[in-house]
Amino acid sequence: MDLNKKIELIKRNSVEIINENEIKDILRLKKPITYCGYESSGPIHLGHLVTITKLMDLQKAGFHVKVLFADWHTWLNRKGNWDFIHKQCKTWRDGFKATGLNAEFILGSKFQRNLSYIDDVLTLSLSTTMNRALRSMQEIARDFENAKVSQVIYPLMQIVDIKYLKVDLVTAGLEQRKIHALGIETFSNIDYKTPVFVHTPLISSLKGPGSKMSSSNPESMISINDNGESIKKKINNAYCPQGLVEDNSVLQIMKLIVFPRYNEILIERSSKFGGNLEFNNYNELERSFVSKKLHPQDLKNSCGAYLDKILMPIGKKFKK
Repeated sequence: MDLNKKIELIKRNSVEIINENEIKDILRLKKPITYCGYESSGPIHLGHLVTITKLMDLQKAGFHVKVLFADWHTWLNRKGNWDFIHKQCKTWRDGFKATGLNAEFILGSKFQRNLSYIDDVLTLSLSTTMNRALRSMQEIARDFENAKVSQVIYPLMQIVDIKYLKVDLVTAGLEQRKIHALGIETFSNIDYKTPVFVHTPLISSLKGPGSKMSSSNPESMISINDNGESIKKKINNAYCPQGLVEDNSVLQIMKLIVFPRYNEILIERSSKFGGNLEFNNYNELERSFVSKKLHPQDLKNSCGAYLDKILMPIGKKFKK
């Protein structure tokens, strides 16, 4: 694969790239490393599949992919006890493998108790104010208004993770950007280079504006092992006003989940409604929707059908 194609894959469906001018140098490395970290609690849903899809892009571009199941972070963010979290980590490992991602899976607590790791976390704590650490967790902390000390340790550990996993390019959802901004300010304190950060968009709640898709609200999300009937029902009930793009989770699913896997999308319609429509890229589909040539129900029908095709084999492998 030539350099331009690799860069195109890295940039595809990203909403922000920090330190972008370093990408070409990273691609000259023999085997550059990317990672994405996950709190392992609740079901794996389409929001997670966005970053998994990006990791697959990066793998095609020549990166070695590391997936961090952040058990200690999950605990510090008050998402469950150790027994629950470690059962979830095993489930998540099986789920990620079922998606087809070929990665190195790493359990956070396997290296985060190392003395030199702890030294780096404490070094960062000396130069980070409580307000700065807490601000970095604004999009992530559970019960932010009553945040605990554990939740300001969290971002310092996430910064040190990048060093200990020897990461060249960080993959993450946009909600992580404030922690990464803190990292950019402090990497030099622990003698580590600033990597490239590729931030992916968040999928909105199926219920409409105001929140993202989340495992804490089953009605807001579609999990990777939902069956066809459940997918169809949830998509049919999803927020999708005619001609509106903002907070439209159905369009977001088409862009971030469906189009990366299909070069051409067929919208099946009765001849009395104008017949079938074909789209070779997401922008064509969005323009048709905005101009109201594509009706929300036809979009939903197609989205549900393609999503079922994508998730059905994942669900079968996951349940084995």
